[in-house]
Amino acid sequence: MRFPRSCGTLVHPTSFPSKYGMGDLGYEAEKFIDFLVRTDQTIWQVLPLGPTGYGNSPYASYSAFAGNHYLISPDRLIDKGLLSKEDVEAAQLPVKNKAEYEKSYELKEELYKKAADRFYADMSDQDKKELSSFKKSNQTWLHDYCLFMTCLKANDKQPWNEWDQDLAQRKPKAIAKVEKENKEEVDYQLWLQFEFFNQWYELKKYANDKGIRVVGDIPIFVDHNSSDVWSNPEFFAVDKQGNRKLIAGVPPDYFSETGQLWGNPLYKWDALEKDNFSWWVKRFRQMFELYDSIRVDHFRGFDAYWEVKASAENAIKGRWVKAPGKKLFKTIKKELGELPIIAEDLGVMTPEVEDLRDSFNFPGMKILQFAFDSDSTNNFLPHNYPQNCVVYTGTHDNDTTRGWYIQAPEVEKHRMREYTKSDGREPEWELIRLGMLSVADQAIFPLQDFMSLDTAHRMNLPGTVGDNWLWRYTNDMLSSIDEGRIKLLSEMSNRKPKEDNEK
Repeated sequence: MRFPRSCGTLVHPTSFPSKYGMGDLGYEAEKFIDFLVRTDQTIWQVLPLGPTGYGNSPYASYSAFAGNHYLISPDRLIDKGLLSKEDVEAAQLPVKNKAEYEKSYELKEELYKKAADRFYADMSDQDKKELSSFKKSNQTWLHDYCLFMTCLKANDKQPWNEWDQDLAQRKPKAIAKVEKENKEEVDYQLWLQFEFFNQWYELKKYANDKGIRVVGDIPIFVDHNSSDVWSNPEFFAVDKQGNRKLIAGVPPDYFSETGQLWGNPLYKWDALEKDNFSWWVKRFRQMFELYDSIRVDHFRGFDAYWEVKASAENAIKGRWVKAPGKKLFKTIKKELGELPIIAEDLGVMTPEVEDLRDSFNFPGMKILQFAFDSDSTNNFLPHNYPQNCVVYTGTHDNDTTRGWYIQAPEVEKHRMREYTKSDGREPEWELIRLGMLSVADQAIFPLQDFMSLDTAHRMNLPGTVGDNWLWRYTNDMLSSIDEGRIKLLSEMSNRKPKEDNEK
């Protein structure tokens, strides 16, 4: 579908300032939304909000449906009377520009347990009604997820295929035993999800009421060590013991000479199609409730995906396998109506992938950092854009624009300077200006570029582990942004909110 001409910012909630070691859904999130309003932006794009596993990657989650409960704001829990100011003082950490996940998790867990105990001890009739409604509306995944997380904790976070086989294979007696012996933990996991979704929907309403659309992100694949695969093994390429047989990745590309080996189990598309894609319909239904639109990561995987044996050391020796993309999206559209989707169509594209994207009128993505490595026919140069696309300076997988420019080959720097008629002193603002003035319906920029930050503030370097997903900003960094410059570009490019243009 087509989106209104607009602009916005990409930043994940973990990057917000916070007294608790990582960003959350509290008042700093509202301050960021207020920044968008002041600068005439109308889009906030986030990364996936699911519970993260090893490496803290939002693209490696324990569930395709659940929320990351560590994003629950302790300050909001004080407002609800579930925590006191004294409770949270012990969990506070110095404000830094890198997340301290492990410390934060440990301290927050104690707070959440206190809050959950108080919630259950003092539940009002209204609380009971709302909790019951939440359970009912999320019954297709919620209980399985709570059981999964309970078992994961009991097994020191080891993959579910390494648990007791009766439990791994979800034998009724084994499941019943877990439910009976761990009722308190299961209830705790339930409350965490209940509170996460309450806080998220409250924040989304705050954004929507101020004219901000929230763009979410849906990874095409799910993590092997997830509630999804454990509770629906018939839809994934795993053997009877739960071991992966075939895994996902991409062949060698711009980001990696040996390709990317993601490790996610591939789908059994025949089984999914036979079930009328019900699992996917449920997933998209929830995503459209969580967000106003969604970016579908690795969109090309719905036309054809890179299949690699689970025993492979890298992604070089794989093969392309066709996927039933058109059948899937026709089914989802029939069930859910118009699909507000952005297709992440980067990397190796084929006419078939483009046809799949265009058949449903999904806008694709244009990355300005990719625009200067060839001649004037480069599809990432603004003069080659269709209107139905989204332009970015870079994504979470790119360097910051200043960092990119510093490290770019001299020929690319020269082309950029010639194209923008600039001296290269502010490469991030030159590319922001290009994106804003382009014909692209939507223009979205990483917050780091508005702050003119270098490589030290990069969010993720694909193919590496250990120093990713950590970036955070401080209030001083946000206040240092030249808001007037953004407002001027928004006005010049006709991307201001409609009501402002009509005055």
